[in-house]
Amino acid sequence: MKHALIIAHPRPESFTATTAGAYSQACEELGHQTIRRDLYRMGFDPCLKSHEIPGDAHFQAAPDVLAERAVLADCDVFALFYPLWLNTPPAILKGYLERVFGFGFAYGTGGHSYNPLLTGRKFISFSSSGAPVSWLKQIGAFDALCVVFDDYFANLCGMTSVDHVHVGGITPGTNPFFIDARINEVRKAVIQHFGKDKHVAHENQA
Repeated sequence: MKHALIIAHPRPESFTATTAGAYSQACEELGHQTIRRDLYRMGFDPCLKSHEIPGDAHFQAAPDVLAERAVLADCDVFALFYPLWLNTPPAILKGYLERVFGFGFAYGTGGHSYNPLLTGRKFISFSSSGAPVSWLKQIGAFDALCVVFDDYFANLCGMTSVDHVHVGGITPGTNPFFIDARINEVRKAVIQHFGKDKHVAHENQA
């Protein structure tokens, strides 16, 4: 299998980056291939352009978007790694999904937005927050995130959302043993969801 790791954190030494590293290592131990799309390191532009909006007379994907779509075209799994800011994913990640996973790549068969193009692929998310998970669930923020950013997005694209692993209480002074335990949960999630999967070839959807 081929996994695309889409990482959204400005600090290369962050817990988010560490999580992505553990995921990548677990995939490699299973004999799977991974590619990293570290959005901040790439300098990805998250701003949707007017001509990228379906219905515009000059609608077309921009060159940087076409390049990303070519990289992702044969991936079997899309894994997101991000922190929660204001209880939502970073703007750069939402912009990446809007531009790259837009009309003509993730959905849009026959010119209709409700026709998915990534059927058969899998989708998984790993997020973190300074606030505890119990509080996020109490105020409804975590459920809202899972409904809109996991289930809706996956269904729109035709993917299967297999899991959302969230770690709360991540602060600069977090106990290293707590972090190690959470990182181990990332490895277990990879084995649980992809340990028996074999590589499946996909045609270029770009």
